[in-house]
Amino acid sequence: MPQPARTPCWLVVNPASGSNDVNSAETVTAALETRGFDVARVIAFPDDSLPDPAALDAAGVGLVAVYTGDGTINALVSHLSGWGGKVLVLPGGTMNLLPLRLHRTTDLGAILDIVAGGGALARRPACVRCAAGVALAGLLVGPGTSWNRVRESMRSGAIAEVAKEAIAALRESASAPGVLVADRRASREGGYPLVELTPGEHGVQILGYYADAALDYTAQAWATLRHRFREGPHDKLGLAEAITLESADGGALACLIDGEPAECPSGSTFAVEPCGVDLLATAHDI
Repeated sequence: MPQPARTPCWLVVNPASGSNDVNSAETVTAALETRGFDVARVIAFPDDSLPDPAALDAAGVGLVAVYTGDGTINALVSHLSGWGGKVLVLPGGTMNLLPLRLHRTTDLGAILDIVAGGGALARRPACVRCAAGVALAGLLVGPGTSWNRVRESMRSGAIAEVAKEAIAALRESASAPGVLVADRRASREGGYPLVELTPGEHGVQILGYYADAALDYTAQAWATLRHRFREGPHDKLGLAEAITLESADGGALACLIDGEPAECPSGSTFAVEPCGVDLLATAHDI
């Protein structure tokens, strides 16, 4: 009896990503190959360059699996914009924001079982574009993004550095100019230390996080460190196809694009657009 054809693919890993280790490439390769995928090449970013559409087409490969953190996933998807193949996003990071959006789970085996069984569909989910790039899962704007430096220090285990960054982040969140949300009458005077923009099929959801007292800042900081922003005090500012954000003093807007730091000019527009390449999804509401 003839064996079913195997699906050729390339795999991208990043040894520095949250869920990666020295055995990740072998582990994920084995998980793919036992389910009928033929991993023809493993790319260890950033030591290896990300694959480009021309190289993939020349090799006859129509699927790229990526097992990294959100930042590397963002770089890969942006690099492959316009390609005619598909990307299988797997949970290889710390927060796994895009895998959760596409699959509603971070169980690698469960995702691969569904995909191998024909239960995934190619989709181009809505993203948010700004002057600094495209967010696939979410975008944070404002001085409150400084708490990301605390998270990075926590990962390194440097206690003194954590304390130093925490003091600086608290000072910046409390005193730096807030983010003003244009055309939203419900927004607070003086703006917000943190604005979250989350793309979805109906547009971008806008949440403004605030702190009126020291206790609020403590609660917001703890929620931000765990990437559970909605536990902190916030205003729901609705949906939009595009929104303009300004700094209260006209200075640059600090951003986190899928967890990676960036900067946009005050007055920048943040607009919804479809992803530039097909992503395999196993959840219905992305």
